[in-house]
Formats: sequence, structure tokens, C-alpha cells
Amino acid sequence: HYIFTEVYMTYDNGPICPHCGGQTHYYDKAKRIVKGKYGESKKIYVYRYRCSQCGEIHRVIPDTLIPFKHYEKEIIQGVIEGTITPETLGFEDYPSEMTMHRWRKDSSKNIFMCFAS
Repeated sequence: HYIFTEVYMTYDNGPICPHCGGQTHYYDKAKRIVKGKYGESKKIYVYRYRCSQCGEIHRVIPDTLIPFKHYEKEIIQGVIEGTITPETLGFEDYPSEMTMHRWRKDSSKNIFMCFAS
């Protein structure tokens, strides 16, 4: 059971291409599953833009997410900071203890530093 949420991004064109500095334009959108508190999942759209100069395709994700992660950024940060543990109410089974361990290990390598708010 999923809650479907459409996240709207408003750009007259698109964001500037980080590779070449060219202008991007809407290309398409893809559904993405986002996991939240109490194991709730929802589907959102992630919009993709293509650069008119170099042809690269870029995804624009909401600032509540971290690229390549299915859990909300707030949950990942809580695990890394130690405020969310397997004993925390609402997080007993989601994410798993192994996932929490992996996030803490990855944070020691500064993998998430560029996504901190």
C-alpha cells in the first residue's frame, strides 16, 4: 500500500547543467519510492532534465531526500547523529539494524556530508 505524492518543481526551463553550464529542459519524470517513519512508503515523481548543450540528463530531487537512498534525509541524519536507534518508537523495524549500521559506517567516510542541511 503506497501513498502517491506528486512533487512539483517549477522551472521556466530547468536547472543549469553542472557538467557544462548549459541550459537544461524538461525530459521526463520517474516514480520513486520514499520510506518514512513507521515504515510508511509513498511514491513520488522525480523530474529529469536534459542539457541542450552536452546532452547529459540530470534528476532534480526534493531536498528531503538523499540521492540513491530510499529513506527520507531526516531519518538517515537521525541514525547518523544517534537520535534514531532500533529502540526508537516508530523505527523498530524500519530501517533495519543492518541499514542503520551501514549508514553510520558510510558517514564516517563522509559520504553524506555534501547532503547535510
